[in-house]
Parts: sequence; C-alpha cells; structure tokens
Amino acid sequence: MKRFLLIFLMLGTVFAVQSKEIDNIFGIENVVFEETGANTEYENDDDDDDESDVDNPETDSLAINNSADSTQMVHTQWFDENSYEGVYNHVWTNFDVNPYNINLYKMKDTVKIDMSGYTHPFLGRITSNFGMRTYRWHYGTDVKLLIGDTIRSAFDGLVRISKWGTGYGYYVLVRHDNGLETIYGHCSQLLVEPGTYVRSGDPIALGGNTGRSTGSHLHYEIRYVGNAINPVDVVDFETGLVKDSVLVICDKTFKYKGVNLSYYTIKKGDNLSSIAKRSGTTVSKLCKLNNITPKTVLKIGRKLRVS
Repeated sequence: MKRFLLIFLMLGTVFAVQSKEIDNIFGIENVVFEETGANTEYENDDDDDDESDVDNPETDSLAINNSADSTQMVHTQWFDENSYEGVYNHVWTNFDVNPYNINLYKMKDTVKIDMSGYTHPFLGRITSNFGMRTYRWHYGTDVKLLIGDTIRSAFDGLVRISKWGTGYGYYVLVRHDNGLETIYGHCSQLLVEPGTYVRSGDPIALGGNTGRSTGSHLHYEIRYVGNAINPVDVVDFETGLVKDSVLVICDKTFKYKGVNLSYYTIKKGDNLSSIAKRSGTTVSKLCKLNNITPKTVLKIGRKLRVS
C-alpha cells in the first residue's frame, strides 16, 4: 500500500511540473472556460445620457498596470479555429457577449486575421467613437441610420446571438470564420436566428433605436476572443473599406486596457473644489473628464472620474 502511494505521488509531481510549462498564445498558463447560464447578461449597456458601454468587469478589466515583457519572443501566425487552445471550439453560448474570460492586454503572440471579403454593415456618418465616456468605456463605433435601414454581416460566419438585451436592445452577434466576432446593436428587427450561417453582405437586421439609445443608430463592435478592437483602426468609415487586407492583432491592439481609471463617489457637502484638492487635480480637469461644467449640480452617490 505504501509503495502504491509513493508511485501515485511521484506521478502527481511529474504532472504538476509539466502543467506549469504549458503556455499558449494568450500568455496564460491555464485557460479555464466557465459554464454560463441563461440568466447571465454580459452585454454592453448604452447609457441614455452619454451612450456609453460597460463590459463585464470580471473579464474585461481596464485597471491593469503591468506591461508585457518586451524581451519575450513574439510568434506570428494566422488564425486557425482548431488552434489557440481551441477557444472557439470550447465556448459557444447564445446568451453572453464575452464568455471567454481571457484578457488579451498582455497576449504574447501576434495573430494575423484575413480581412478579405469585408462588407461594411451600414455606410453612415460616425456619431460616437470607441473610447471613454465619463466613467464607462464605449466599446464600439456608433453610425447614424434611419429606423428600417438594412444592416449587413461584415464577414461570413455563424450567428451566435440574436435577441433582446437591456443595453443593446435588439442585437446580433456573429462569429466569423476569420476569428473575429462582430456585434450590431439597437436594431428594430432581427432577420436571423442563432445558429444561422450568413455570408458577408447578407441582411441580418434592420436599423432602430431600441435598448438604451438616444436616437436611431447602429452600435457596431469588432471583437477578438471577447476583447473589443477599435473599429476605426480596422475600417475607413467614410468609404466602408478595410484599411488593410490583413489585420495584425497583438498586445498593442488592447493597450487601452492599461489606462488607469480612478473615481470618487460624491458625498454630502462635497463640491468640485474640495474633490479636486482631495484628488490632486483641478476643477477644469474634473469638468473635462466628466463632461460637466463648474456649475453642474453634484448628486450625492454619483461617481466622478478623477484620473
């Protein structure tokens, strides 16, 4: 019996050592794919006041201070659905926008995405860009359209989500063959169902003003393994054409995740001067960060971005 236990412990030690040597394109030793339930909603919310989006803070944190090791060897390869730890083979849900639990802010390798065959979902003027909105991050680009205008799929792919969401309103998420996922929000009508295979340019929805939206527009997102990419870095929104036939994704693509954001919760008796002094900043900077004026009435409990 003692001999058996000794052999068992030795095998366990060998397995543990081998496990620590495992590495993958995401720079994470062990990628754990959690099961997601029907009641879990991780979609972004467009706010009625500032049309801002908020991602799942547990899987897409902005408050990351460490930078990637610049001395590490970088490996470049094309997206392959059967590689990269089989992320797209392991995870499929028609409820969660970002079920992957992988933050690519410090990804080690460089991935090439084939951008051929792109169709712009709708050619219209930009009304809101990707970036910070007060104390939330806007993860897409908003394009002006009219209710009923046709929205088309950007690439070939399989519809993963087509439903109503509190923030997005009626929206569609398509997982494309090239490794990207795109989201189309605030639609008035959905033309496809989950599991439907669509071709680039196929109508998938009609434009609308549903969900948390102020005026009809298309909220358009481009994501890789759940991590949002600034659409204007990929597409020329004036022509509707991609900027390059190959999209190169690396840690720099997600450098915005390294932005340090600090907030202050307004308390009774606070004013902009006292908050600025306490936070080591100025009233003018607070106003600029929060899109307010020195005369704005401060509501107790509201969060102000201070850096």
